[in-house]
Amino acid sequence: METAPISPPLASEPILCRVTSWYYRRMGMLAGLFLIFGLLFLHDGIWGYPKVIAIAEKKEWFTQEFLPSFEVAKRDGRMEQWLADAKAKDWPTGVDGDSPRWKTYAAEHNWEEDPKHYSEREIAEQFTYAYGCFAGVLLVGIFVLLNRGKVLRGEADHWVTPEGVQIRYTDVFRVDKRKWEHKGFAYAWYRTQGGAEKRAVFDDLKYGGADKILERLLACFSGELIEKVSESESAETATSEVEK
Repeated sequence: METAPISPPLASEPILCRVTSWYYRRMGMLAGLFLIFGLLFLHDGIWGYPKVIAIAEKKEWFTQEFLPSFEVAKRDGRMEQWLADAKAKDWPTGVDGDSPRWKTYAAEHNWEEDPKHYSEREIAEQFTYAYGCFAGVLLVGIFVLLNRGKVLRGEADHWVTPEGVQIRYTDVFRVDKRKWEHKGFAYAWYRTQGGAEKRAVFDDLKYGGADKILERLLACFSGELIEKVSESESAETATSEVEK
């Protein structure tokens, strides 16, 4: 007479999964990116765009006033006086009697050859983007503070989510592990005592040791388990279906 194998008893020691340093590093990097982009937008709004606008206005003056004054002086035979005035004001004088060129003048001052004349709305947008990024830094900080004391806890017959929800292993009817291998995510669907179906998340990257609680759940699980099918298994399945 064969006897059914006796399942090992469930471990009774609580499993405490606290927020990992990886999570804090990731949030720190995110806050750093928000801060950098916020400072860049703020720089453009205060200094960058106004500087480009000043260059654009300089180009307008060059093409609409300065060059015509050169042509008028050349036509009226007053080039000597015009050249003397231009040199005194550090303006370009051209080469061998030719008309001064904006391209050369801009290159001498490290200016853009074709600067954009930004509108007031475009300048205001830079401040809006900057404040949005700084708000992102604040939100990241709030999330870090809210998650700082959270713990994922596994008991002998249930686990407690970081939000404080208690879920019995026997109430779980479906587990999805397709994202577990590469992203450390698993999802467990369970039924509440009222009959509602809800989903809980196991995040092994955020809560160190979540894999141990998942193992404890699967040890007494008899529902639907969704896992990533390997290429070899897929090939075997396809072959068997063809043979049929």
